Amino acid sequence: MKSVINCEKRKDLCERTFQFALRIVNLCQEQSKNSGTARTMGNQLLRSGTSIGANVEEGKASQSEADFVSKYSIACKEARETHYWLRLLSESKLISPDKLVDLMAECNEIIAILTTIVKKVKSKKA
Repeated sequence: MKSVINCEKRKDLCERTFQFALRIVNLCQEQSKNSGTARTMGNQLLRSGTSIGANVEEGKASQSEADFVSKYSIACKEARETHYWLRLLSESKLISPDKLVDLMAECNEIIAILTTIVKKVKSKKA
């Protein structure tokens, strides 16, 4: 039963990070008309924001516990980078802060989830 619950939680995280990536794609698509600084920052956001879910997906197919921790740690780093770009875009007013509040909150939650997962798996090894 425990493995089924863990599997379901992983599916939820995969879907959640996919939906987050989709929101990032849509935001960047809206902003693609911009040039210069906003476009450059948007490209960075697009890379990091879509990488989170890709690494979580790769982690599902990990070949070992160490591989799993590696993929989820990378996903967490990418989430932190994504939060940075969202914050910078918001505070520089290149994108309306109101448009980014929910994305930033979701990003923070994803960071917390990934951090917890990585810590739990590492503590089981110790």
